[in-house]
Amino acid sequence: MSGTLATALAVVLAPALPAAAAPVPHPGAAVASADCRVDSEAPPKRQMRAEWIAGVHNIDWPSRTGLTPEQQRAELTTLYDRTVDNGMNAVFVQIRPTADAFWPSPHEPWSEWLTGTQGRDPGYDPLAFAVEQAHARGLEFHGWFNPYRVAMHADPGRLAADHPARRNPEWTFTYGGRLYYDPGIPEVREFVIEAMMHAVENYDMDGVHFDDYFYPYPVAGQEIPDADTFAEYGDGYDDIGDWRRENVNAMVREMDAAVHAAKPHAKFGISPFGIWRNSATDRRGSATNGLQSYDAQFADSRRWVHEGWVDYINPQVYWEIGLPVADYAVLVPWWEQVVEGTDVHLYIGQAAYKVGNPGAWSDPRELARHLEFNRDHPGVLGDVYFSAKSLRTNAADAMAIVHDEHYRYPALVPLHEELPGAAPSAPRVTGGASGDGVELDIRPGRGDLPAYYAVYALDGAPGREAECAIADPRTLVGTVRAGEDGRATFTGEGGGRTYYVTALDRTHHESGVSNPRHVR
Repeated sequence: MSGTLATALAVVLAPALPAAAAPVPHPGAAVASADCRVDSEAPPKRQMRAEWIAGVHNIDWPSRTGLTPEQQRAELTTLYDRTVDNGMNAVFVQIRPTADAFWPSPHEPWSEWLTGTQGRDPGYDPLAFAVEQAHARGLEFHGWFNPYRVAMHADPGRLAADHPARRNPEWTFTYGGRLYYDPGIPEVREFVIEAMMHAVENYDMDGVHFDDYFYPYPVAGQEIPDADTFAEYGDGYDDIGDWRRENVNAMVREMDAAVHAAKPHAKFGISPFGIWRNSATDRRGSATNGLQSYDAQFADSRRWVHEGWVDYINPQVYWEIGLPVADYAVLVPWWEQVVEGTDVHLYIGQAAYKVGNPGAWSDPRELARHLEFNRDHPGVLGDVYFSAKSLRTNAADAMAIVHDEHYRYPALVPLHEELPGAAPSAPRVTGGASGDGVELDIRPGRGDLPAYYAVYALDGAPGREAECAIADPRTLVGTVRAGEDGRATFTGEGGGRTYYVTALDRTHHESGVSNPRHVR
């Protein structure tokens, strides 16, 4: 779906490191030698750097309902371009906000957040466009789904006439002024998985993402109206809370299996509320004193990690360093311990939307301090920011600091060893100076075609040992998507450097280095 897009990606070259005299290995040499020493001040070479792009209430995209297809497409490409400018490598785009769809789904109506009227065709396929344009810019695309939320209101009569929730009112309940599918009904679980899997099966997504909404957040003075459902389906459970947790566990477990059966390369991840349980309630919990998602939303996120039902966990640690009730500096190490010894990646959800609030968030350096803290915790493999709108408004200055101090150099997406794949053969590189810049023609080696290429630049003529030189992230100057034939063109600025290229597959296994290409 994305391979026929432009295979050239203009990348502004970051400063390369000085060259040092050393032999250059053959083109197929391994990339990561244990003998390579990288300066401790170097940034990570692999790091998830992503932003959430929310559709509900038109938070991010589209910015309002009723835009023409051309306007919607222009908005998204502008968001993506800013994502790249901020040094990021992935987007988590909301494509099923309220049991409706950003693609032509046979199961659910078109989303109201596209046109203002649920069920109205927007005139193009937003999901196809969103995936293609992300890949054209070297961004991973994670489709963001909300499993059980049906509407931000409680009136089934406002839903599209053919909405499954109107045709099956016994599947729903109202709570806190909103309409939800009942997670305790087995047919509901089967339906929501089927509805979400239609997008997974038919679009070239790199990941499948759930946010923190399972059973609804508690509302004072109200009880979730599922006593009758428990009476019908709760055999074997004495406690309704344990039954609710198992309902959520079953959905997570079954979605994980469905995703990997359909698309083995795709990652499945969840961004739960940042507190699982407080240590005062459960000795395994964190030293915090806030809402407990295990008890309030029946989300046993710790178990999901230990059972391996997710490929990554992305807790929303939306609090500042030093907050007594929920200290960022307490929660990040706690989550790091949760993933320790598992194959699950840990990314931290960052509250860009809070920048500018009174207190700690009035300091634009708060986000940068979070990343400084994370550097001392190697179990943290990246960050995801909520949300795209904030990064260009209230958090723009804060993100500029993050970019200058942490994202100045590009980063590859972390390698997930448990996902299938293998490093392609080393590519071949020709080309050279083009006007005031550089244009490299990249061709695949023998064997399976790569998904994309990573381009590295060293000052001066060939001479430095390429194997170790490219282990330093500061030599990475950009990536470029491979076309359907495996070829790509890399364009950038500057000369007087030697370029090396590696090939990567869909799951980010990296080849050895190409032949050197010196550009005067």
